[in-house]
Amino acid sequence: MEASLALDVDGSRISQARRLAASFLTTMRDTHGVPVADPAVEIVQLIVSELVTNARKYAPGPALLRLRITGNALRIELWDSNPVPPAVRAPDPRRIGQHGLEIVTALARNVTTEATAAGKRVIATVALDGA
Repeated sequence: MEASLALDVDGSRISQARRLAASFLTTMRDTHGVPVADPAVEIVQLIVSELVTNARKYAPGPALLRLRITGNALRIELWDSNPVPPAVRAPDPRRIGQHGLEIVTALARNVTTEATAAGKRVIATVALDGA
């Protein structure tokens, strides 16, 4: 049970990525009986939005979003062509912007980064029960 979306370099697919995430989870719940809480759908949409936005901002080439259900969680993978791993900045309420990875880390069960031959893969796991 998975879905994926190739992302162009112009960043025009951020909203499409959010819609894909919501549609995928709704289909898994309504058609396949996977227990997916409404808050989980909203959390996943926000995480997808932040990861895709970061890829568009910092990676020079295309990106690929993949969503995969594993047990009672959703694995969100975002591959991009920038080999530099993202770094969470120290919280600073006065900083304008650059809070994306902070948001992802706060909402996901866990977040990891893997080096790939042509960039990196950021992986965020989200509990489908909304916890």
